[in-house]
Amino acid sequence: MSAVSSLSGPSRDHLDWPFFDERHREFVAEVDAFAKSSAMADIDHRDVDGTCRKLVKALGDARLLAAATGTSDSDPLIDSRLVCLARETLAWHDGLADFAFAMQGLGTGAIGLTGSAELRAAVLPKVRAGDWLAAFALSEKDAGSDVAAMTCAARADGDHYVLDGEKTWISNGGIADVYTVFARTGEAPGTRGISAFVVFADDPGFSIAERIEVIAPHPLATVRFENCRIPASRRLGAPGEGFKIAMRTLDIFRASVAAAGLGFARRALDESLTHVRTRPMFGATLGDLQLTQAALGDMATGIDAAALLTYRAAWRRDVQHLATTREAAMAKMTATETAQAVIDRAVQLFGGRGVKAGEITEKLYREIRALRIYEGATEVQKLIVARELLKIK
Repeated sequence: MSAVSSLSGPSRDHLDWPFFDERHREFVAEVDAFAKSSAMADIDHRDVDGTCRKLVKALGDARLLAAATGTSDSDPLIDSRLVCLARETLAWHDGLADFAFAMQGLGTGAIGLTGSAELRAAVLPKVRAGDWLAAFALSEKDAGSDVAAMTCAARADGDHYVLDGEKTWISNGGIADVYTVFARTGEAPGTRGISAFVVFADDPGFSIAERIEVIAPHPLATVRFENCRIPASRRLGAPGEGFKIAMRTLDIFRASVAAAGLGFARRALDESLTHVRTRPMFGATLGDLQLTQAALGDMATGIDAAALLTYRAAWRRDVQHLATTREAAMAKMTATETAQAVIDRAVQLFGGRGVKAGEITEKLYREIRALRIYEGATEVQKLIVARELLKIK
């Protein structure tokens, strides 16, 4: 994206908010410097697989992936604010870079939370170094928002489990080395009968059924398990705890989806400000028009409101050590919907140039759309918020 823009980097004004301390500000400076380095100079969106591998390795070499995977295998604590700040900063620069960072955390979050010491030691250092790519395999063709409808199954067979079924819309599917997979084990009906497992790409019976292309290029696939036999030691947590593990993982990373949306929205606003200051219009500039100023006011206010919700959720988890199911859902819903509106307004301000292939506004328009769907669509976030409210006595 940066190849066609004169902007040097995102604004850091919000880092003065009380949610952050000096280490957060220093970390943002490191991520921003990485984004401006040669590691991201030649991002090729036509070679999504190869570029993702290069980006992950570069992030690992820069020691930035520790923010997503934890710095210690024995106690892989993740600071949610660092994850959010990394995603916001990387998304401002390039959506694929944000994706490469985020999946290393989401793909191994459950392993860090509930994996055995041996499993953490086998997986986390390789993912943290960028030598392995990770994936999170929860969704199915008829079981996306409705996880209880999951049909992919795992049956116990001695000291092994045998997996059969498919998962789809799997980010990093086809290029990941390690997958966190959720499958029905039948201890109870619905979500109480799901368990979590670690599957490696070279496990017999694991295959890629289909690669999926989307409007903003990212590696996606349908993965298939056919009599895929794995050791029982690769189960995460106890039998039937898979849904809880998935939700714990998403509670960490769902707020970071909001942060990615913020990064896209901030880039759209920054590009708009530069454009309207110089675009001649009716003897003045586009920025002199009151309608333009009203649009910019709406854009900036929406971004700040979404940012406050996003970092409130991350701060609540990191500092107060409280559940953030409701707060993360509010942040994800608000930030992604706001980002969609901000980017749409930016396209309008740019006029015909806004929809020209290769322009930053056009790329942002394609990037933001998926964020309103994955890790729980906006409609699902509303249900989560309502259900959490109804629990309050």
